[in-house]
Amino acid sequence: MLKKIFYAVILMFLAVFCFAQSNFSRGEDLLMRNQPIQALEFLARAMADDASNVKTFLYVGIAYEQLGRIDEAIAVYRRALPIAGNLSAIVAGNLGNVYFMRGNIDVAEQYYSQAINFNSVYSSAYLGRANTRIRAGNFYNAIIDYEQYLALEPNSSKREGIQRMVDLIRTEYAAEEMRKIIAEEEQRRLAEERKQLLDAVSASLQSAADASKGISFGTESVEGYDGKFELE
Repeated sequence: MLKKIFYAVILMFLAVFCFAQSNFSRGEDLLMRNQPIQALEFLARAMADDASNVKTFLYVGIAYEQLGRIDEAIAVYRRALPIAGNLSAIVAGNLGNVYFMRGNIDVAEQYYSQAINFNSVYSSAYLGRANTRIRAGNFYNAIIDYEQYLALEPNSSKREGIQRMVDLIRTEYAAEEMRKIIAEEEQRRLAEERKQLLDAVSASLQSAADASKGISFGTESVEGYDGKFELE
C-alpha cells in the first residue's frame, strides 16, 4: 500500500514537472518565433508553476518589452533580480535597457553598473552604460566604456559606428578644451589689462592727492614779515 502511495506521489510530481516544462518550452518557442502575446500565456503559467526559474522571468520581461509594456517588464525583472544567481548580470542589464527606453538615464546607468559588478566581462552592459553617458554628456567616461566593449567584442558589427562615435567625441572634446584654454587666456589678458588700468588710475589719483597736499600746505602757512610798516 505504501509503495503504491509513494509511486502515486512520484508520478504526480513528474506530471506537474513535465507540465511546467511544457509550458516553458512552448512559451520559449513562441517567443523565439516573435509571438510575444501567445508566448506570455504559457510563460505566465510556467512562472506560476516554478517561481525559481529565472529564465522564465527573463522571457516574460522580454515579451513585455516587445509589447511596449515597460512597467510590467520592470516589475518582472526587479522580482527576478534577488534570485537571479549566475543570471544576475543579464537581469540587471535588462533593467538598464528598460529604464533607458523610458528615458530614465540615471537609473539605467546604475543598473548597467550593477550588471558590470556582477560580471566584469559582460560586454552589453558596457555598451548600454556608454550610451547612457552620452545622453548625460559624460563623454570622457563614455569613451572608456565604448573601448571596453570593443576590447570584449573585437568582431562586433557595431565596431565601425562606435569608432566613429569615439573619434567624433575626441575631436569635439579636443576642440572644447582648446576653446576653454583660449577663453581662460582671454580672461587672464583682460584681467591683466584691468589691473594695469586700475594701477595707472590709482597712481594718477595718488599724484593728484600729493599735489593737492602741497598746495594746501602753502596756503595754510603763515609767512613772517621783516619789513617796516609805514603810515602816510
